[in-house]
Amino acid sequence: MASYISRYQDWLNRLPENDPLRRELESIRADEDEIKERFYQDLSFGTAGLRGIVGAGTNRMNFYTVGRATQGIANYIRKRGRDAMEKGVVIAHDPRHFSKEFSYHAAEIFAANGIRVYLFPDMRPTPELAFAIRNLEAVSGINITASHNPKEYNGYKAYWSDGCQVSADVGEGMTAEINAVDCFDDVRHMSFEEGVIAGLIEVLDASMDRSYLDAIEKMAIHSGDEIDCSIPLVYTPLNGAGSILFGQMMKDRGFTNWHIVEQQRDPDPDFTTVGYPNPESPAAFRLSEELGKKVGAELLMATDPDSDRFAIEVLGDDGEYVWLNGNQTGYLLVNYILEGRKTAGTLPENGAMVKSIVTSDLSEIMAESYGIRMFETLTGFKNICGKISFLEENGYTYLFGYEESVGYAVCPEIRDKDGISAGMLVAEAAAYYRKQGKTLWQVLEEIYRKYGYYAEDEPNIVLTGIEGSNRIGRMMSYVRRHQFEEAAGHKVVEVIDYIQGYQDIDRSNVLRFFLDNGSWFAMRPSGTEPKIKFYFYSQGKTREDALKTNAEIRDAVLAAVNAVE
Repeated sequence: MASYISRYQDWLNRLPENDPLRRELESIRADEDEIKERFYQDLSFGTAGLRGIVGAGTNRMNFYTVGRATQGIANYIRKRGRDAMEKGVVIAHDPRHFSKEFSYHAAEIFAANGIRVYLFPDMRPTPELAFAIRNLEAVSGINITASHNPKEYNGYKAYWSDGCQVSADVGEGMTAEINAVDCFDDVRHMSFEEGVIAGLIEVLDASMDRSYLDAIEKMAIHSGDEIDCSIPLVYTPLNGAGSILFGQMMKDRGFTNWHIVEQQRDPDPDFTTVGYPNPESPAAFRLSEELGKKVGAELLMATDPDSDRFAIEVLGDDGEYVWLNGNQTGYLLVNYILEGRKTAGTLPENGAMVKSIVTSDLSEIMAESYGIRMFETLTGFKNICGKISFLEENGYTYLFGYEESVGYAVCPEIRDKDGISAGMLVAEAAAYYRKQGKTLWQVLEEIYRKYGYYAEDEPNIVLTGIEGSNRIGRMMSYVRRHQFEEAAGHKVVEVIDYIQGYQDIDRSNVLRFFLDNGSWFAMRPSGTEPKIKFYFYSQGKTREDALKTNAEIRDAVLAAVNAVE
């Protein structure tokens, strides 16, 4: 009997009669393909935690897989002694189906293991969780969220005491403990009320929100008469966790003419008005554009459901809204931070910024023009923000970190990407430049004229299920064996394969190809979604020239990779 059939039958035998998951499994008894998808593997605990479709099975997010992961992390913490247990764990959640229930379930398991729990009572931004871990000096933290994934998904992000998502070493240790847990027999549990009475579960109040916002608002560069707070703006939380705190931040900073998309203000786990709640997609701005035209907004801002990602559309010279990719928003933030701090006389001598290896080189050129060093890391803010301690220990002042997938880390006290603080600085920048008679679109054009015309493109190929995962593996293997020698007539002059690490960067399944015309491209499997991701960058004498070159290289590379069956 196939192992997935055995595991399916084992779950049927062990689930209680009245458990909805049992009924769900009984309904697929005749569908072997569906059984295989649900049971061919355990939902893997990577260095970012768990992520998967909500439902019954070992390869799904449910109370049993969440309980198993929580018990494993509890065992990992318990082995670090009484002090670690008393420092405790902070737990937050987003607006998705079962997020609140899973977060309370995790709290009850940690408490049953004698580990102190600080629990947010309702949805909160992922970056606030990262902040709270350091603020409370907790040993760990988890957030029940699937970030920007489709509505069918949920997830489980794990953090450690530095406020970053767990490092590879900690993640491997947690994984070993999780793998040793039987999700039916080994998970400890006490009721929520018992945990509160025992003093093991503490529900956080609004004071943590205030501390988080205070940390963000300290990062302001210009204020008062330097900025035009009457600038018309639009914001959407995409039915996620950002609505309350983003609005409070805008009020604190004195913005008087900002508007929220009402249909996307309140939690909606089905994301009815947007479908795919990812601000990386221009489609997520449809309702924002409608509202923006009504109120004459110069800037549209969006955060994803757990409010760590942030994207914008700006008003172009033709009066239409232009969606900016993550690199372009990064250029605006790098420029505003460096220009503003230089003007204010607060630009440090030994300043540093951090970007991922698949993010545009233009920001490095910009930083160097101000005497600021740009460091590179692997993708993910466990790596980008994980660099902050190194920088501080080596005499650098951290100024900013970002990656192309609309993630920005403005505040060194918040060791994760943060859509609330990024939104504050972008709104502030728009208000500052408006005072000077310029729009953000015009500032971006100035950046290109000053530093060079760059083109950026980050397409991906989505391949779901077992076969999709296998095909992604075949694609990466094929390109490694038959490396590109040229792309669209441009010769490959250097290849970096990070599979064994490179210089001071850890190993990762990433390939980068550099061409003789200055263009480069990279490819890697996503760590959290069923897709293979690509990154293309080119320069040109004009923006149009750079876009044309980039598109030709992109089309040639994607055609070659797509041919791999």
